[in-house]
Amino acid sequence: MATIESVSPELAFHIRQNTQWGKLPPSVKESMNNSRGVYEQNIVQYSIANQLVWRTNLVRQVMRKEKKYYEDVLQYCRDHMMLYPYHLQDQCVQGLRITPFDYYHSMLEMIMVEQKSYDSLPNFTARDCLLLTGIGRNEYIDIMNKYKSKRFWRRRSPSEFIPSRLSDDVEVQPWWVVNVGYVTEEEIERCTPEEHKIIDFIIKEGPQIVGTIDRKIVRNLYIRRIVYLVILINDDDYIVVPPLKGFVMNRVQGDYFETLLYKVFVSINEHTNISELASVLQIDLQEVKNAVSVFIRLGFGQKKSFPDSSSYHESWKQLDEGSHMTSEVNSTMELQDITDLVMEDFLLTEEMTDGGEKEEEEPSLKTYIDPSTENVFHRRIGFLFDSTLTAFLMMGNLSPSLKNHAVTMFEVGKLTDEALDSFMTELDKVGDEPEGEGEAQRYFHHAVTLRHTIKFLRHNPQLCVYDKDNSPALDLLHCESITKLDRGTLSRLMLKNYSVLVSMAPVSQEVHSVSSCNPPHIGPAIPEMNSIWFKLWLYHRLGTGPVSLLLTRGTRLTTLPSFFRRYSKILLTSWGHDHAIINSSNILLSLNEALTHSAVLLQAYSWHAEGKLQYVTFPFEREGLPEDDLVNHPALKQLEDITDLKHTCGYVTMLYTGIPSIKTQDNKRQIVNDPSLRAREEEISEFLEDLKELGIGEQSISSNKPHPSTPVSTVGDSMLNEELPLSVRKLASDWVPLELCFGIPLFSEEANRTVSEKIVSHKLFASTSLEHLKHTNRLLAMELMDFITEYQDADVYNHSLSQSVRHGGTDLLSVPLPTRSLLFYNGSLDTFDR
Repeated sequence: MATIESVSPELAFHIRQNTQWGKLPPSVKESMNNSRGVYEQNIVQYSIANQLVWRTNLVRQVMRKEKKYYEDVLQYCRDHMMLYPYHLQDQCVQGLRITPFDYYHSMLEMIMVEQKSYDSLPNFTARDCLLLTGIGRNEYIDIMNKYKSKRFWRRRSPSEFIPSRLSDDVEVQPWWVVNVGYVTEEEIERCTPEEHKIIDFIIKEGPQIVGTIDRKIVRNLYIRRIVYLVILINDDDYIVVPPLKGFVMNRVQGDYFETLLYKVFVSINEHTNISELASVLQIDLQEVKNAVSVFIRLGFGQKKSFPDSSSYHESWKQLDEGSHMTSEVNSTMELQDITDLVMEDFLLTEEMTDGGEKEEEEPSLKTYIDPSTENVFHRRIGFLFDSTLTAFLMMGNLSPSLKNHAVTMFEVGKLTDEALDSFMTELDKVGDEPEGEGEAQRYFHHAVTLRHTIKFLRHNPQLCVYDKDNSPALDLLHCESITKLDRGTLSRLMLKNYSVLVSMAPVSQEVHSVSSCNPPHIGPAIPEMNSIWFKLWLYHRLGTGPVSLLLTRGTRLTTLPSFFRRYSKILLTSWGHDHAIINSSNILLSLNEALTHSAVLLQAYSWHAEGKLQYVTFPFEREGLPEDDLVNHPALKQLEDITDLKHTCGYVTMLYTGIPSIKTQDNKRQIVNDPSLRAREEEISEFLEDLKELGIGEQSISSNKPHPSTPVSTVGDSMLNEELPLSVRKLASDWVPLELCFGIPLFSEEANRTVSEKIVSHKLFASTSLEHLKHTNRLLAMELMDFITEYQDADVYNHSLSQSVRHGGTDLLSVPLPTRSLLFYNGSLDTFDR
């Protein structure tokens, strides 16, 4: 069966546009071997897979029987465990008499017979199934155990274990619309006179607003599946997405509607109405409405404002006194906590702006949810994070409610400013003192630095990016979610909502980072800057760095290259993954295994001890610091000359591998003759002999004053510092740059605080600074892409580099893989020839 992925975009466009065979372009006909039959087959398969309406699409000319078409649609959806097609309810319920409950009932039977796990249900399907049948993960495991039990002499039917009717506490909201489904005479006979009267009224007058009918009657009819509910969305509706509750994290299906749901999820906000959202996404307006109505049905979204309830039946008006709340009351309960502090800050700002003349008053929910507030919306700061952060928040066991927010950040793809007050309340519960050790401490530190980062970026008058009277709001954006949007959609979305983007640092190399020059991006300008290529470019330009070997996929080594044998530990980085530290004595097995599926970067890490890392934040501030401080490292001074570090922020990771630099006053290396250091003397002597064999002996090292770009091995251990005299301890020049990262660091509270202070002191959010950053980001992107092309066997971009970054980066979906093995050694980068 064809899906949206198996049909070319051009062919899918013509099917949706109802293009007849005779009007197809010749190139499209040729792709189908000029066969009209193939085109008709694609029409049917594409229409079924994408749940197109029969009456308004080309499929009606190919499949003449409407009922058969919708039967095939439902069968396809059931086989692929997709959501019930709610936008086809009229046809499925009235025509086929298959309600959403019937649909999920048969789906559960199917997976029980096939003995599949609950995780086989996609996320949204599992959520809808839970709401209608009451069967979640624990319930499914329980009924599967009963179903597979051998206590019975015969295998019982799966339907015996699945509820036969909707749950009594199923949600029905008064502003929804009710319509009559397929009603039989037998069902009519079981109805009360009042129910019979309501059914006749709906049949005669058409669909009705739920709130105009007695609540008890409409709920009874819905539970018995005599009526069905429709959620109408208007063009000018604004939708609020609160922190997710009850989301089922199973798996992603990848079908067209699920993809649409995630696109809308990450793009929607309460300051953009449905019509504007469809325009930004460039998706058909009705499809966006279908997606939004499903969000509301699943409990993941809510309208910002509701119709006038004065005409509602008395049973709905009195709900606030009972156990069941109306949608509007529910919204009040959920949104009040989220908005209190935001509105409080807004009132205080107004009060200060008007010189204290503004009378202080308590903001009402009606003021908050009024769509007319759209005219005061300002573009925000977007803080980009990756899945590593959400994993830390979910696994850290820091706060029970913190996990709901982490799920929202991961699944919705963002956490808007309106939800941050509730999020910050949970982060404040983490405290300031770490609990536990190891990974638990790591989770704790990330939560604390995230809390500090949000407080710093959000509503900070020192970061006024558009006007002096309005401090910017903050949205948290999930990199993996927003980069799934096509490039044009992502660009329009970012430009509409954000004045500046700021990345967390480091961003995982498994993530395709956001490419953006407009709005300005304080972070990796293009994905290549978050890859191995950027490391090699850095070492190449500076002429210094750790010994590094990039091996192409499929390479196989029988022995470790001689230039790594002196190191006890080596950094191994598989392409598109984060690094691992491995003992050099047993690295070959791991290396050759990794090379079977990806390119690999090997880097010297430590000599006789653990490698030591130091993080130097930028923009650099050298005033008042001693000359031997790492910030005065020659490589860092040179780095400022080749790239702009004054209008962005981040850190440079400096590495000390443990190979000592021993120098006398006349700048010549010598062995220390202290009797207490005889063991060290032998090791150093042996090491210097090895250096001679590699062509970098004593004369070549000491004959001239070292150039700032001369590679110097680094990091010593604490024993070396304690045992060697002062003249041979670690010098600043003994460190080498390992990595350059842009953004705000979250792994270190000290680095996070320092970078935050530098953002303010260097006025990085000023318009002049951001304009300069946009220009220098483009230049750096072009230089890096030129570098990648130079060390490849072909032009991997196959287009003008300047054109490709004019709008913020490349159009490729992934970073180019290396076609040559490369070695950085002794200050130069060359092709590695075994």
